Amino acid sequence: MAQTLRQMAGADPAPHALANSAVLMIDAQLEYVSGRAVCDGVEAALEQGGKLIAKARAAGRPVIHIQHKGNPGGLFDPETDNFLIAPQVAPEGSETVINKALPNAFAGTDLETVYRGLGCDSLIIAGFMTHMCVSSTTRAALDLGIPCTVVAGACATRDLPDGQGGVVRGRELHRVELVALSDRFCPIAASVDDIG
Repeated sequence: MAQTLRQMAGADPAPHALANSAVLMIDAQLEYVSGRAVCDGVEAALEQGGKLIAKARAAGRPVIHIQHKGNPGGLFDPETDNFLIAPQVAPEGSETVINKALPNAFAGTDLETVYRGLGCDSLIIAGFMTHMCVSSTTRAALDLGIPCTVVAGACATRDLPDGQGGVVRGRELHRVELVALSDRFCPIAASVDDIG
């Protein structure tokens, strides 16, 4: 029977508890909704992301928003609406917003300092894209000793060419990337309802 490395090691399969966590919403920007990099299943993911943030706010848990800042004329152009965070998951009040320039949200930012200043035990991660910034941030968190849970239903990615004349659909790439993360990096919650 196939097993993940986490299962072989006897790691707890349960998602981290919201009561001890901060929510990290990665790159939930309009570029992925109505721009040039529309994600497969983006509306459903934003709905789940909105529920996750609402749950965190109701519990008095911190929410950190990551916003990818591109170059003028390119993707995530800060001078266009595509740079904006989608209204379903937009920051409120004093919630932290961190701009980044690389896929890993810890690289070149103060995310680690902000997280450690909150006194939390883990991060609950959602956002876009599953195979890119969600994955690289989750993988980097392991190196930094920061436990994570990724909420599958609150993430999405886009179709990609397979290099052989075909296309890997976003939903399949999303599923496979989450399987890869579950092997060693973190537990995966299917939906917000699985976050206790």
